[in-house]
Amino acid sequence: MTNILGLIIISTFLTSAIALIGIIILIFQKRLLNERVLSLVSLAAGGMMGGAFLHLLPEAILKGGCAEGKIFIIFLEMIFGFCVFFIAEQFLRWHHCHRIEHKDCSAPQPLVYLALVSDSVHNFIDGLIIAAAFISNIPLGIATTFAVILHEVPQELGDFGVLVYSGLSITKALILNFFSGLIAVFGGILGFLLMQRIEGVVAFLLPFAAGHFIYLAASDLIPEIKHKEKLKISLVQFFVFLIGIGLMLAIKLID
Repeated sequence: MTNILGLIIISTFLTSAIALIGIIILIFQKRLLNERVLSLVSLAAGGMMGGAFLHLLPEAILKGGCAEGKIFIIFLEMIFGFCVFFIAEQFLRWHHCHRIEHKDCSAPQPLVYLALVSDSVHNFIDGLIIAAAFISNIPLGIATTFAVILHEVPQELGDFGVLVYSGLSITKALILNFFSGLIAVFGGILGFLLMQRIEGVVAFLLPFAAGHFIYLAASDLIPEIKHKEKLKISLVQFFVFLIGIGLMLAIKLID
């Protein structure tokens, strides 16, 4: 299991590091990312939908068994995961902007720190989900990490823009955003330790994670890309969305 813990640490660290690289590119190539950020959002939406329906739910069903009662419980746990993130967004102001220009999603200074706290909790849960996936099996862990990374890049770009637009210096925003991302590593380690000692955690977290992915894709990501006046742009974004699903399917077929 030592190898699994190493993979969890590497994967959760990568989710933070890749988002940091995206932010550094933003600093120097803001115009380029402004033109491409919606494509990143489309790719992330497809990746998370594919991760939920092609990886997490099938694995949860395989582990739980195909009896009607077991499948019913799995889907209840998925709905519970969906509802948890709905409540978090509605009542804890847990919402991530996926645009680099932030005239419509800026926040007053006190809410900036609330955003950092909620982002840290979000990253911690991502760590738990990645840990559960790797403990289940390595290909599922890789697919889940990839889906999380696809979402983290546009999310962290948006969060970084909010911090800067709200008055923080680029350096301070960069440091705070990175340390917030590193919380995923602690979530992964704690998840690994808990899952060694408490039976049934992995079986619960897989459908819970599927609900998490479905909610993020349907509520946070797809609304960002679906209201486009030009048909050509809408078709391009839908094609990129399908690429995200296709990537998850390719990982499944390779497995």
